[in-house]
Formats: sequence, structure tokens, C-alpha cells
Amino acid sequence: MDYAVTIDKLTKRFGNFTAVDQISLNVESGEIFGFLGANGAGKTTVIRMLCGLLLPTAGGGTVAGHDIYRGSEKIKRSIGYMSQKFSLYSDLTGRENLTFYGSIYQLRKSDLKKRISELTEYLDLAEFIDRPCYSLPTGWRQRLGLAGSLLHRPRILFLDEPTGGVDPVFRRRFWEILYRLADEGTTLFVTTHYMDEAEFCRRISIMHRGKIIEVGSPRELVKRYEQPNLQELFISLISRSEVNA
Repeated sequence: MDYAVTIDKLTKRFGNFTAVDQISLNVESGEIFGFLGANGAGKTTVIRMLCGLLLPTAGGGTVAGHDIYRGSEKIKRSIGYMSQKFSLYSDLTGRENLTFYGSIYQLRKSDLKKRISELTEYLDLAEFIDRPCYSLPTGWRQRLGLAGSLLHRPRILFLDEPTGGVDPVFRRRFWEILYRLADEGTTLFVTTHYMDEAEFCRRISIMHRGKIIEVGSPRELVKRYEQPNLQELFISLISRSEVNA
């Protein structure tokens, strides 16, 4: 099996607090994998460790075949990362932001200009690309953020709550773009607390208090636990976890 991400007993502690508690899973190449959990469950901490931004306390893993301890720089060149909070400079236009980030990725000027043009068309940004980012609605700022994470054609895309604060219609349009990326071979690792977004994923893991309490396809899990929908499944599993804690 070709895995884009492998995690083995990954753990992160901050003093006496265990944010991530010995989690293990594999994500296949080209898969849309959803990390589902309430705020504070540990999802963002996992993402930061996998992206080489935070060292684990224990356990291990690989991303794009690179070890998360020894290969952090190679990992950063292989992945795209989009955070919940808008990460571009508000006083610059979208094009100026993308040009700046392209220089960080050391893209040649001719290649970068072509890539920005491709992403402008791909993400339907023509109307907004030359406007200051502070003047744009949240949904379009997030779409520009996605463009920034795709500049260097990453094999794996990490999206940490990418549609927070976005209205439901725009959220669905955003996911249509993500499906296109997956169809083209990009692996998507998405954290979310929206149930409708989780249903778009091929597989999900449900995380609570730093632990993964279940993994599987949304439809499979709902059927296995005899719940009417994913929201009721989530509530049931979290309640069961609290009782067994």
C-alpha cells in the first residue's frame, strides 16, 4: 500500500498536559482523510507535528516518505499547508501575496507567473486577484490562501479548519475544489468540526481529548454503530469515551 502519511503512537505533551496521546493511523496517497473532533481535541497539534512545525514527545511517523524527526525540511517541500486563520498579508493584493510566497518556494519568475495564472483560473480568482486582501470577503480570502498552499504543486495538502467562518454555500464550493484536487492525485488531510464536511471525506478519524476513538468511512461508521447520521454517531462515541475515561 502506498501511504502518504503514517503515524505510530504519536504523542505530544506540554508539561503535564497530554495534547496528543499515542495515536496511530495510515493515510493512503490520493485519499481525502478527515480529522474530526471538537475544538481542543488535539487535531491542530497533530497537523503541526506532521508538517515539521512541532517536535513530538514520543512516537513517530512519515509524511511523503520522510521521517518527521529527520526529514522536516524535505516534508515542507513536499506538502502544502493551509491554516484556519488567513495567512496572507492583508495590505497586499492576492497577486502580490502569491508572488511573495512563490519567492519563498524559490520558484523562477517565469514559472511563478505562469503558476499564478493557472491558479487564478483554476480557483476562479480573476475578479479578486488584484484587490487588497483586507477588502475581500472571508470565503475569497480562504480561496487565496488555498492558492498560496498550491503554488509549488505539493503532493500532500494539510488543511486545518479551512472553512471556519465561511458560509455553507461557499463551504460547499470550496469542497468541490478539494474533490478536483483529489481526483488529480493530491492527498488531502483535513481537520474539521463540521459534520457535513466530514461526510465529504473518504475516511475519517474521530478524535477526543488527544486520542483517536474510531476510524473508518462515515457511512461505514454510522452503519456499524446503528446511528441515524454522523452527528449522532459523534455524540454517541464522545459520550461513550467520557464514560470509559
